[in-house]
Amino acid sequence: MAREITALKVQRRNKERVSVYLDGSYAFSVSTLEAARLKVGQGLTPEEVAALEARGEIQKAYDRALRFLTYRPRSEAELVRYLTSKGVPSDAQEEILRRLRRLELVDDEAFARFWVESRERGRPSGEFALRSELKQKGIVDDVIQRVLEPLDQEKSAYRAARKQARRYRGLAVKQAETKLGAFLLRRGFSYSVANKVVQRVVADLAAEGKVNDESEESK
Repeated sequence: MAREITALKVQRRNKERVSVYLDGSYAFSVSTLEAARLKVGQGLTPEEVAALEARGEIQKAYDRALRFLTYRPRSEAELVRYLTSKGVPSDAQEEILRRLRRLELVDDEAFARFWVESRERGRPSGEFALRSELKQKGIVDDVIQRVLEPLDQEKSAYRAARKQARRYRGLAVKQAETKLGAFLLRRGFSYSVANKVVQRVVADLAAEGKVNDESEESK
């Protein structure tokens, strides 16, 4: 049995959505683009109603995904987890991901590069840590390998160590070495990189008079 559209009202809180009333009662909402194809007095079959409702739900989920992407870039796996948590069915998720891929709003390799560059700017981390973080974001191994390959681990470790070393002013050389080494290992740098950088940074600090050289004190 056909149902009649009795009203089409733009929503107050979201001007991109239109509420559809059937037979005098609110039925569902659609995008303004979808609403442009409808008119008051139009009859809709049950199949047409179901199709409009389904497209309306996908659009709402798509808009939600766009808002989720405004905070920072996301991996596909992050988006899937988010949409799943909001109860979006898997077939609707795939449609949303297809749209986002076409617009290049979702790209796992671009996301991985963003993640690594962000870490480099604010919190330099070693390959072990970065690899683990990217895996948690659902990035596949070959993409991880490509984005990590250009990194200069010693350069990153040196910047991280110099920043951290501000806290060790006045310590004995051996204490500074131990603390810096542990710090770099926690940041995911390899033992060989950490050891090399620690020697360099502590030598810098000693030359600047910021750590105590035990050999000088024992004379």
